[in-house]
Amino acid sequence: MTTFLVALAILVGGYYVYGTLMERIIGCDPDRKMPCYTKQDGVDYIPLPTWKVFLIQFLNIAGLGPIFGAIMGIMFGPSAFLWIVFGTILAGAVHDFLSGVISIRKDGASLPEIVGAELGTGIKQLMRGFSLLLMMLVGAVFVLTPSGLIAGMTPEWMDTKFWIAVIFIYYMLATVLPIDKLIGNIYPLFGFALLFMAVGIMGVLIFGDVTIPDGLTDGLYNRSAMADTQPLFPMMFVSIACGAISGFHATQSPMMARCLKNEKLARPIFYGAMVAEGIVALIWAAAAIAFAGGYSELDTYLAENGGAGGLVHNISISWLGTFGGILAIIGVIAAPITTGDTALRSARLIAADFLGFDQSKIVKRILLSLPIFAVTYTIMQTDFNILWRYFAWCNQTLAMFTLWAITVYLARNGKMYAATLLPAMFMTCVCITYILFAPEGLGLDYTLSVGIGIILACLLCAWFLKSIAFTRQITTTEE
Repeated sequence: MTTFLVALAILVGGYYVYGTLMERIIGCDPDRKMPCYTKQDGVDYIPLPTWKVFLIQFLNIAGLGPIFGAIMGIMFGPSAFLWIVFGTILAGAVHDFLSGVISIRKDGASLPEIVGAELGTGIKQLMRGFSLLLMMLVGAVFVLTPSGLIAGMTPEWMDTKFWIAVIFIYYMLATVLPIDKLIGNIYPLFGFALLFMAVGIMGVLIFGDVTIPDGLTDGLYNRSAMADTQPLFPMMFVSIACGAISGFHATQSPMMARCLKNEKLARPIFYGAMVAEGIVALIWAAAAIAFAGGYSELDTYLAENGGAGGLVHNISISWLGTFGGILAIIGVIAAPITTGDTALRSARLIAADFLGFDQSKIVKRILLSLPIFAVTYTIMQTDFNILWRYFAWCNQTLAMFTLWAITVYLARNGKMYAATLLPAMFMTCVCITYILFAPEGLGLDYTLSVGIGIILACLLCAWFLKSIAFTRQITTTEE
């Protein structure tokens, strides 16, 4: 219990201490003219109340990652607690906050345009395709998962296929309608359910007769039953993405950058929403091992009770009672749905940005969205386990590119870039090692994969530092 409470306190304290430091580094200006006013169009650029912007941002990023990802990630052992806490504070929240602020300063530009402006035209083109692919992967993954959960709670005729159709139709509407019409009105309800779930489970962990066997005093070694084939590095850092750092978040920040009324609100919205998601991940990681009784027991429980979905259902009903459990499960269902809808909306915005396609008329929004829906539906036919693995790696690779772009932006503007350089190097090593070692990647030797990952991360750092030094030399000469 002590470990859980300390971790919770560090997360909250990190928002005030490290979040304030990041705000000072980037220099938020309360007098800056905001895109929601300068480009107001009644569709995507709309000034929204701050509480709505926070809820939308939180629900955008808090899909199944901080719940299912945390449950699967905690099987690696107590190292997962450290990654959730320090990954959120030092990497994830910094990534979300700075990408949101930079988007504000570029009139609400989408992520590929931000990355391209800092890393070059070639990377911009790559990021356009990569971001679109990730958005459609997210849309596909987060149709399949909630449809199965809802089907288990409804009459037999409302099977998984029925709910897939219902959710997909909702996604279509959420993609093309003005953001204040459907998303802006339905998210408060979803937000209540998700926050009730988190607060309810946390209340049981703190005040209930619950023991959290974190095993931290026994060491940080890998507790996974498949430790030989699933090494802690890099597997844990890909398994727990949305609860620590996720590239997907940077595709969502520009959406809210177009609705935020004042740049000084960026820290509570972007940094704050990520800390809130870290807390959700911490809660579910602790709840999983507390409910199962330990790491090996959790592995057995998941195998015998329908995986993470079965565990979430049983924890919710057992700890919160029937009514509270149903509300909690609705929160768990709302999480992926409110991520999938804005993922496809982001796909439309990304495509509109690089095509220069006007989005003021709904007919044009529908025309641009139809190919996105078609590709997403096609992706949904792929085996879910394969989809999830590639989604996880794409997610972290996008975070790597975003961190490098932010680092370049900070350096060009004479700001302390070390705050993002170190996370960028770390995520580069994680992503390269994963794709070289993982079975769905190249399946190379583990030691070789790690070595290549470290070398390439260091080479990128050296290239960056050399480029910065060269740029400063030219500037000094010109002066």
